[in-house]
Amino acid sequence: MIGFGGYGLYLLFSLPALLLGFWAQIKVKGALKKYSQIRTTTGYTGAQVARKMLDSNGLNDVNIEQTRGFLTDNYDPRSKTLRLSPEIYQGNSIASAGVAAHEAGHALQDSENYFALKIRSAMVPSVQLGSWLGPIIFIAGLLLNFQNLAWAGVILFAATALFALVTLPVEFNASNRAKAWLSNSGMIYLEESKGIKSVLDAAALTYVAAAIQAISTLLYYVFLLTGSRRR
Repeated sequence: MIGFGGYGLYLLFSLPALLLGFWAQIKVKGALKKYSQIRTTTGYTGAQVARKMLDSNGLNDVNIEQTRGFLTDNYDPRSKTLRLSPEIYQGNSIASAGVAAHEAGHALQDSENYFALKIRSAMVPSVQLGSWLGPIIFIAGLLLNFQNLAWAGVILFAATALFALVTLPVEFNASNRAKAWLSNSGMIYLEESKGIKSVLDAAALTYVAAAIQAISTLLYYVFLLTGSRRR
């Protein structure tokens, strides 16, 4: 079994990502709290911002729905539906405009067959399986001293790390599209663009932290296996 030294080793691998993730969450909450209280000059709600961005790019067929939860905003490429949480859908703040435009950015990616988005969408089934089954198989192989089984778990979990990496260009690109369209369309004014950038950059940092965490965990698994082989 993995003793105290193993847990200490795991912290050595994962602590930087955990700290970055913690800091990213603070940044996101702070940016959202601040800019959710500042109304845009135009006064458009998040749903209206998203609709205008979609229509201006010829995506009249993409539906916009309100969904439950906090920050549950997403775009579903299968049903061509953009779902916004109540705070974003109904809100007319800088934060609402930024998040809504970001999600609309994913719809634009889908319409253009953006390569990274296609890859990420194709990986979803394997990631859903590998994210929970991979660690289980890895630990079972490690405890049973069956390295082939442990390596199978590593390979399954590797899909999670790859998914996190592929997610980065998808999210960065959607944010860049949102910033550019909001500025060029006149939906926000120059002084409001700083708030949009703050909200979207903070959100992007959470994806960076998630990618580093997944890679760190994968490297930890590989280190345990290669270390046990040397012993």
